[in-house]
Amino acid sequence: MRVFVTGGTGHAGSAIIPELVAAGHEVTSLARSDTAAAALSALGAKVRRGDLEDLGGLRQAAAESDGVIHVGWRRELMMSGGIDAVTAAELAIVLALGEALAGTGKPLVAAGSIGSPGWENLGRPATEQDPALPGGDEFRGTLRVRNIVETTVVGLAEQGVRSSIVRIPPIAHSTTDSAGFLPLLIALAQEKGVVGYPGDGQNLWQAVHIRDVASLFRLALEQGPAGRYWHAIEDEGITVRAIAEAIGSRLGLPAVSIPADVLMLPGYFGFLANLVTLDLPASNLITRRTLGWEPAQPGLLADLDNGHYFPAG
Repeated sequence: MRVFVTGGTGHAGSAIIPELVAAGHEVTSLARSDTAAAALSALGAKVRRGDLEDLGGLRQAAAESDGVIHVGWRRELMMSGGIDAVTAAELAIVLALGEALAGTGKPLVAAGSIGSPGWENLGRPATEQDPALPGGDEFRGTLRVRNIVETTVVGLAEQGVRSSIVRIPPIAHSTTDSAGFLPLLIALAQEKGVVGYPGDGQNLWQAVHIRDVASLFRLALEQGPAGRYWHAIEDEGITVRAIAEAIGSRLGLPAVSIPADVLMLPGYFGFLANLVTLDLPASNLITRRTLGWEPAQPGLLADLDNGHYFPAG
């Protein structure tokens, strides 16, 4: 297949492109600079110069492809307009891609959030059949503002696009993870001298190796039915306390509870306070049964033991 990939130089994209190339696909990806173009060429992709602001260029690139994987986003808007600005831009992008693919039956696979169904309200592990919920005024709702993007992508199935969403967990780990949530937790622990976890730390978080994410995107592109959600997770969750203790073991720091009554105050977690309290149990059973996806890379705790998140010196 001729596959157009956005976000090809990002953490996910730079794993997805080699996965596609190794499977025999011809990949074209978007580059806005000479540095990005060189990185994409090194990954085995053809380079299309442009950026996500050029909706006409995105339509043309999608129309010339046999399928699209969309993992890019306009990061620069976060500082100036916050999540609302990012969401508005993202919605325009997926609608442009969908317009180019409408009526063709070609695939569009886009990235989503493992928290989009509102896990904490389900009382059970979320499944791929749980739709994205609308956002609200609270922090968790703000995280789900982008759910309109997920529902829009899935809704493109009604317009003849083989569209689907790959829900990605808070932690997507690998040797190339330099700006994800895990490095933030590690840096915070080094700054504070302890590794904190909220309350009893028994809330569950999801994690996945980025190379397993890449293989799931490829399978969804190649064979995924239209209008579906896929869960890029390794199991039903790891307790936040276990993650904190694993980080503490590598850093030689104690893992300590941050009491609920001080959790929201300025202090240990700062702007991450609301995020670390999320409880995100989920299942990947439908994904595995439908697409034949099986995570094959090291799990989170094993990857932490590998030591690459803790360079000497």
